Amino acid sequence: MNVRSETATAAAREDAPVLVWFRNDLRVGDHPALAAALDSGRPVLPLYILEEQAPGDCALGAASLWWLHHSLDALAGRLADLGAPLHLRRGRAEDIVPDLAERLDAAAVFWNRRYEPWAIATDRDIKATLRDRGVAAESYNGTLLHEPWEVKTKQGGWYGVFTPFWKAECALGDPPAPIDPPRGIPAASIAGLPPSDDLADWALLPTRPDWAGGLRAAWTPGEAGARDRLSAFLEDGVPDYPETRNIPGIEGTSRLSPHLHFGELSPRQIWHWALERVRESGSGKLERGVWAFLREIGWRDFNHNLLFHTPEMTHKNYQSKFDAFPWREDEAALRAWQQGMTGYPLVDAGMRELWETGYMHNRIRMLVASFLVKDLLIPWQRGEAWFRDTLVDADLANNVANWQWTAGCGADAAPYFRIFNPVTQGEKFDPDGAYVRRWVPELADLPNKAIHAPWTADAQTLARAKVELGRTYPHPIVDHKRARQLALDAYQEVKGAA
Repeated sequence: MNVRSETATAAAREDAPVLVWFRNDLRVGDHPALAAALDSGRPVLPLYILEEQAPGDCALGAASLWWLHHSLDALAGRLADLGAPLHLRRGRAEDIVPDLAERLDAAAVFWNRRYEPWAIATDRDIKATLRDRGVAAESYNGTLLHEPWEVKTKQGGWYGVFTPFWKAECALGDPPAPIDPPRGIPAASIAGLPPSDDLADWALLPTRPDWAGGLRAAWTPGEAGARDRLSAFLEDGVPDYPETRNIPGIEGTSRLSPHLHFGELSPRQIWHWALERVRESGSGKLERGVWAFLREIGWRDFNHNLLFHTPEMTHKNYQSKFDAFPWREDEAALRAWQQGMTGYPLVDAGMRELWETGYMHNRIRMLVASFLVKDLLIPWQRGEAWFRDTLVDADLANNVANWQWTAGCGADAAPYFRIFNPVTQGEKFDPDGAYVRRWVPELADLPNKAIHAPWTADAQTLARAKVELGRTYPHPIVDHKRARQLALDAYQEVKGAA
């Protein structure tokens, strides 16, 4: 009997197990693949693979690896409590999944879909291999409100501009209601399987130096932490969200992005729980805040839509005319930007927040990205790579699409001539300097009128604040006015050549 017929015979047995492959969906609530496995009535083996075939632009950065360790630890505990321990393996998914399915005599393998180009190719190959061996292989939407192929133009195409995309997505109606978490999971026998890896052996956490203290203080990875953060935001933050979301000195945003990135919470849960909160309260102010917030979930869907339809945007300009843009390679300027030592306090505050906590306020992300690509003329790919390594929410679709948006070469892009001024942005969104004082403490004693432009302060003011430009805090590494004009001149060259 050949492998295919042997596996088909195993799949016909009522007790043949189902393999549930966890990926960027590290939860048990609203988990379509897990729910399908439980609906089959078969025993279940939960599996997570630390995949080694991901290309460089998709590999997890150091901050994401820290989060992954803690999220997997939380998921493993939850699954063990439900009766089915998590099986860990490291290597090539194309080898591991079919091998485990064969060793288990599995009836099926279920997973939730991913949308990165390499992941789509991997999943397609695995699905073909399994089906050729007679093993059912099914995938589900556990990541987005709607699939990229569901939000279509009237001509049946896809959207390259957000506003019509969002209108079309809303016109599809509410996404399906989230699936309740299981009360128990029947465990598959693992007799004869290679033992599960030990999570600690993967060495995902930093050792020496231990740079993760700020991350530990700021975050609680895992499904429970995600639900607690969403509940707190819906209770206290969302009513004022339209007004507070742009103020970096207060916690006016949901800070749910890393939980969404690792799938500890689903967009469907957010959608339905947020609207349920509106129905319970009957508050118009709350409803306005909820829809402003849900629009950001729609922006996340839009970015995945772009990546799905234009996978080359991970490394190429969405607008090809920018291929001729005269970018500069300036390692010293790049390091100053990475270290938060540009001499522009709001930029430096953002980069230091990123290094300390693995996170940066969205308004400041736009500012620091604009500074890198337009004040310094450094290619957006260098900034995207730094964010990928240092962000705990380094989602490929969001990271690439948002960097290209700010650089002016992406979809639905801000015009290239929209160049953020670090001083006026600070005066508008951090008027009392609270954000700068927290993350750039050497400037904390400057008065409000000088906190965003210390080089404008007189000698007495600087002396009282114990600020010595060039020693305790750097001079600006570029003159913004001149840098802005150089960027505009460069854009005119590209525009004329298009």
